[in-house]
Amino acid sequence: MVFERAKGLVRKVTLELVYEVVDERTREIIHKIEELERRREEDFRYLNQRIDQLSQKIDTETGQLRQEMGQLRQDVKGEIDQLRGEMGQLRQEMGQLRQEMNQLREEIKRLDEKIDTQTAQLRQEINQINQKIDSIQNQLNQRIDTVIQMLSEILRSG
Repeated sequence: MVFERAKGLVRKVTLELVYEVVDERTREIIHKIEELERRREEDFRYLNQRIDQLSQKIDTETGQLRQEMGQLRQDVKGEIDQLRGEMGQLRQEMGQLRQEMNQLREEIKRLDEKIDTQTAQLRQEINQINQKIDSIQNQLNQRIDTVIQMLSEILRSG
């Protein structure tokens, strides 16, 4: 019985020691878990702050980009309006140039007709002059023949 009692006491002491070791180990594990949770919360806070900072930075840059895009849109719209105005002017100038070209074509056509008319007149006049030259040449030849005959008669009679 004493042995049984000693055996029971050893069991009880052993159990208490095991419980103490388990309790101490559990406390260490709980402490490590609490430390990990504290670190995790700090990391989450840091990450949330960092996300907030980046979000603000992104919002600021997005706002700047929107302003720049708005300015670019206005600039592009201004350029487009200016180009449209220039295109309108160019169209007007092209219309005027077309009119001038048509007028020049008409003028060239009239000049060609005038040149053709004057060329025909000049050809007629040249033909007339050639005819007169031929006539004068024939008359000169006849007179020369007459003079030669008269000289020949004078030489024979002399």
